[in-house]
Amino acid sequence: MLIAFNKPYGVLCQFTDRSTPPRPTLAGFGLPAGVYPAGRLDFDSEGLLLLTDDGALAHRLTDPRHRQPKTYWVQVEGDPDDARLQPLRDGVVLRDGPTRPAAARRIEPQALWPRDPPVRFRKTVPDAWLEITLREGRNRQVRRMTAAVGLPTLRLVRVAIGDVALDGLAPGAWRRV
Repeated sequence: MLIAFNKPYGVLCQFTDRSTPPRPTLAGFGLPAGVYPAGRLDFDSEGLLLLTDDGALAHRLTDPRHRQPKTYWVQVEGDPDDARLQPLRDGVVLRDGPTRPAAARRIEPQALWPRDPPVRFRKTVPDAWLEITLREGRNRQVRRMTAAVGLPTLRLVRVAIGDVALDGLAPGAWRRV
């Protein structure tokens, strides 16, 4: 079984939380019993999370050797031009080593659901949207890559993993793939 879930902002990619006070988890969304996340999405990121009850499938989806493409819409602070995006396309050197080259392009602002809390807005600082596709998945990688090129991430939404896309799935909703 493969489930596509639109993880809301501020939800942990696990079914329990031992912190005090407890944070929202996947347990609150009526997901089928026996599934677990195939990969992760940060607490402060939103969008597509795949869950499965099939360990081999989870491995194929998450193991970097399979180079499964993951596509994100990223709202960044700043006004990116090709010179700023080229390092993302070439691969950025982070503290844990160089990244693989990513597909990166500027896109029009996206019509997404409102985020709670909303992204901060500052009249004097421009922002823009990027579409970034990675074929690896390090911890907070997109945020670290955009920061490395001087474009801090304001909002991060994963819209596709391989050929599975959000396709209008509302935050907190899920469907079988």
